[in-house]
Amino acid sequence: MAAKKESTASNKANDAAESAHEAIEKAKPADDFVRRAADAAHEGVDRAADYATHAADSLSSKGQQIKHKEEEWVSKVNQYVQQNPVTALGIAVAGGFLISRILSNR
Repeated sequence: MAAKKESTASNKANDAAESAHEAIEKAKPADDFVRRAADAAHEGVDRAADYATHAADSLSSKGQQIKHKEEEWVSKVNQYVQQNPVTALGIAVAGGFLISRILSNR
């Protein structure tokens, strides 16, 4: 009787192992799908990161260009004011007058 119980337990263990192997075999296609999906997701994230990096570099470059232009214009205005102080004062007075007229009509 003990031998029969051992045989039954052994059969159950073998059946469980076989079921586990079958489950693993059935899961392999899903594993492949999940791996492909994960790889595709990683590629998408990498592309998005590359695009964001490129965009940030472009914006930084444009920002530097704008800053350089602004410094150039301020320098030119300073030179003009120093070389033509009376004309610059007249332009400032006329500009102030126009701005006050525009704002007072509102």
